[in-house]
Amino acid sequence: MEISVNENRTLAGKVAIVFGGSRGIGAAAARRLATEGAHVTVTYVSAPQRAAETVAAIEATGRSGLAIKADNADPAAIKAAVAQTVDHFGRLDIAVVNAGILLLGDVATVSVEDLDRMLNINVRGVFLAIQAAAAHLSDGGRIITIGSNTAVRSGHPGSSVYSMTKAAVSVMAKGIAIDLAGRGITVNNIQPGPTVTDMTVDHIERIKPLIPLKRAGDPEEIAGLVAYLASKESGYMTGSSITIDGGMAL
Repeated sequence: MEISVNENRTLAGKVAIVFGGSRGIGAAAARRLATEGAHVTVTYVSAPQRAAETVAAIEATGRSGLAIKADNADPAAIKAAVAQTVDHFGRLDIAVVNAGILLLGDVATVSVEDLDRMLNINVRGVFLAIQAAAAHLSDGGRIITIGSNTAVRSGHPGSSVYSMTKAAVSVMAKGIAIDLAGRGITVNNIQPGPTVTDMTVDHIERIKPLIPLKRAGDPEEIAGLVAYLASKESGYMTGSSITIDGGMAL
């Protein structure tokens, strides 16, 4: 695919992949990257219609979109999604790793199956997505992970495993940032607080009183930070975890 770069948009000519980009924060990030000028692939697992809607929103900006079914627990599917993106668009400049799951359970009741599933998707899957993307990223590229403010503030019973996985993502970003610094590739981690998505809809109202700003975040607000970290202006920032949670972690 021939990519036009004769536009005055921040990410004109760039190609992004958003793992877990069919809905919520991932879909908002995909739309925002397209608005800034990037062509965008989104991966999904179980929501093909939502993925198609996100692609339509990408294309409404004048950019090209691609939806690929890929489970972040499956290393082969992750590699295939990256390879298909590069084959389709001819390059890769930005990788946003948003795929993740939340399964609550306290230390006495959490099952081994739930423990393994969260570790596989939230930690192992994030690492494998970064590894697959890094092999194809252009020098000076961007890797952005979506963690959670629970990495620094757990806050309620039953979240120990989820918090552990998000703390691992924060430390992972630091280590991989060093690995890729020689290529000018930055690696940064966004740590949202409670944000209105499918994952939080059942308990968001109970959490609002704990947030100093007394409201939940909007996916578009997180997407704005993604766009900054994907831009040229963020080029001196790497290995950082940025918390965006209405003051909840203060």
